[in-house]
Amino acid sequence: MFENIKNLFPVFEKNPNLVFLDTAASALKPKEMIDATNNCYSYEYANVHRGLYSLSSNLTKKFENTRIQVSDFISSHSEENIIFTKSATEGINLVVDKFSEKYLSEGDEVLISYLEHHANIVPWHIAAKKYKFKVVPIILNEVGEIDYNDFNDKINSRTKFISLAHMSNVTGSITDFEIIKKRIKGLNIPMMIDGCQFIAHSKLNVLELDCDFYVFSGHKIYGPSGVGVLYMKDKWLEIFNPYQGGGSMIDTVEIENTKFAKGFQKFEAGTPPIAQVIGLGASINFVNKIGLKDIFNYEKELHDYTLEKLSFDDDVLIYGKSLNKGAIISFNINGIHANDLAMFLDQKNIAVRTGHHCCQPLMKYLKITSTARASFGIYNNKDDADLFVSSVFEAKKFFI
Repeated sequence: MFENIKNLFPVFEKNPNLVFLDTAASALKPKEMIDATNNCYSYEYANVHRGLYSLSSNLTKKFENTRIQVSDFISSHSEENIIFTKSATEGINLVVDKFSEKYLSEGDEVLISYLEHHANIVPWHIAAKKYKFKVVPIILNEVGEIDYNDFNDKINSRTKFISLAHMSNVTGSITDFEIIKKRIKGLNIPMMIDGCQFIAHSKLNVLELDCDFYVFSGHKIYGPSGVGVLYMKDKWLEIFNPYQGGGSMIDTVEIENTKFAKGFQKFEAGTPPIAQVIGLGASINFVNKIGLKDIFNYEKELHDYTLEKLSFDDDVLIYGKSLNKGAIISFNINGIHANDLAMFLDQKNIAVRTGHHCCQPLMKYLKITSTARASFGIYNNKDDADLFVSSVFEAKKFFI
C-alpha cells in the first residue's frame, strides 16, 4: 500500500532523494490535492453563495459538499456544525474571544497544559488580560503526557473552560480524553481540542470525544494552507456573537441595524477560502482511500523502528516516551546544538525541524531551549529512517 506512495507526491519527481521528516509542521502535497486546487482556479472558479449562473452555483455545491465531507470525516452529526476558517489558529481565537466575552471574568480559571502549541496559549493570555481570568497549566508526567492526577487536582468550582491538544507536536503524546471526560462529567465545563497534529494520523469521532469545539488545519492533512476547520456544538452556534462582520454572515442589513445569519454562516464573513476548501476535500479523499488506521500503524512502525536505533546511544536524549503517541521524535544530542545537527542533515537532503516548535513553555518546563524533531508522514519508509539514523550518528562523530 505504501510501497510506491512517493509517486503520488510531485516533490519527489524533482527531488527523489528527499527525506522529509517535518510533517508535524506541514505535510507535503499529493498530486490529487494539487490538481483539485488547480482545476478550481483554472476551470471552475467563481465566488460561491452569490451567483445564479452555472459557474457559481456548481462551485457552491462543490464547496458545500466539502462541508458534508468534513462532517463525515470527523463523525459530526451534521455539516451545520462545520465552520471554515483561514486556519486552526483563527478557529481557536474565535472560540477564545467569543467565550471569554460572555462567560469569563476575574476569579475564573481556564485549564491548558504544558503540551500546548502557542496557538492554544497566546489567545488565552490576550483574553485573560482583558477579562482578568487566570490561565492554569496542567503539568506533565515522566513520559511527557498530561499528568491526569494534576488535572484532577486542578479542576474546581472556578474552572470555566478546558483547552487541550489532542496530540503534542513535540512529544507526540496523545491525550486520553476518556479520563478527561470522566472527571468533568456533570460539571458543565466546555472543552476545546486542538487536533492539528492528530487529524492526519488517526480516526476522529467528535461525538465520542464529546468536545464542544474541535479545530484542525488543512495543511497538516496533506491539504492546502489557508484553510482550517472549527467544529462547534449546536448550542454555541446560537449563543456566540459573530467573530467578524461583512458579507455572507448576514440575514438582512439596514442602514441602522444588522440581523445576523444563523448557524455556521454567522461565523463565515466575506469570501471564504474557496479553492483551499476544494483542496481540503481532495486531501480528505486521499487519506480516506489509504485509511487512517493503516496510516497510523504504518507511521508508528517507522517511529518505533527509528526510535529503537536512536536509543542505542546514551548521548541521544529523547523527549516524550509515552506508549500512547504519534510518530514524532523530539531529541537532542549531548554536545551538539540542534541547529548544527539540522544543517548537517540538510547536506544529506534530510529535512528535520529544530527550535522550540512554537512550544516555548514546554521547552522551559523541560529545561531546554530547543530540540531537533523528526516527524513521519505516509511518504516515509525504512530507507528514510536508516539514512536519518546513520546521518545522526555521523553528525555526532563530526561535531564531537
